[in-house]
Amino acid sequence: MIFGKTGFGGAVADFEAAVVAQDAKRSGKAFVRLQETFGQAREAELLDGGPRLAAVLEEVPPGPRAVVAVLVGACVERGADAERCAPGVLAGLRTALEGAEAFAGAWRATGGGEFPVPDAGEPGEEIVGRAGFDAAVGWWTLRQWEMAAVALLNHRAVRGRAGEDRRELLRLLTTVEETSGQQFRSLGYALQVLDDEPLVVLHRTSGTGYALRFFGVGDNFQLHTLLADALIGGGHVEGYAPSSQEAAVCRETPGQVDTVGSFDLTAPDGGRLWNEGAPADIPVVDGVRLLVLDEPSYRRSWPAGRFFPGMRGDVILERALEQEETERWFALVSPAKDAPA
Repeated sequence: MIFGKTGFGGAVADFEAAVVAQDAKRSGKAFVRLQETFGQAREAELLDGGPRLAAVLEEVPPGPRAVVAVLVGACVERGADAERCAPGVLAGLRTALEGAEAFAGAWRATGGGEFPVPDAGEPGEEIVGRAGFDAAVGWWTLRQWEMAAVALLNHRAVRGRAGEDRRELLRLLTTVEETSGQQFRSLGYALQVLDDEPLVVLHRTSGTGYALRFFGVGDNFQLHTLLADALIGGGHVEGYAPSSQEAAVCRETPGQVDTVGSFDLTAPDGGRLWNEGAPADIPVVDGVRLLVLDEPSYRRSWPAGRFFPGMRGDVILERALEQEETERWFALVSPAKDAPA
């Protein structure tokens, strides 16, 4: 598709050509134009521009590369093909994480101290001197790569194709967080999102069990509300049933709606699973994630909605378990550790 020399489409074409030609002066000018024209870009320019920018990311100099990745993510949020954009962005994320991992280790090894907070510029000479340029840039740009990657990981197809690569990205991120003491919660949660994941839920009060399946659930607040909708709203157990609006905003409807807790989420060993955690925290027992629902120990309210507003999610009840099957699962769980004596 051909666009005029003006506007975002023209800036994409100029930037793409300059990067391929390794023309630093021309690419620098086009880089500025990309940022200046994005806000007025037409839909067709965004659909075309996102994949084209993603395709040349690896050839963009390290400094501006993350900014271009953020623009790619923004194009995806406005309709560009996430699957076509994902390889370039996720490869760049991995490079940034590897650099940030090296930076965190070097920073500790050269005297430690408070980790520098990236600003709009580039890392200074002292910072580069302690860790090296590539490592410093990895640390300096990681928040931007987080923004770009989450925009891509909102899409189930991208998460599916990333496969094992997500495990390595999460490993790198965990090392960076543990070494630096900094948290990249959105990226961590996005890398852990589960799709088509089986879940066995035991409702302790009624002694009943259920087989469910879920996808695209960003955190346990969202999971909590959708479980309550499926089990209480579906008439299977007693308790507070979320309204249709409360459940809808946890699936794909925009916005948030106040809700209250219906359960305490409990691990098979009796420990509490907090709403602030993620479904990936639910332990796997005999090959299936196993969750116990206890009566709420106190009244808790929060805005129901999605941790990732651009990610569609749901919890689907497949069947109620037979009594014998339920008893077999209950034999594998312990009483809640904070239950009243």
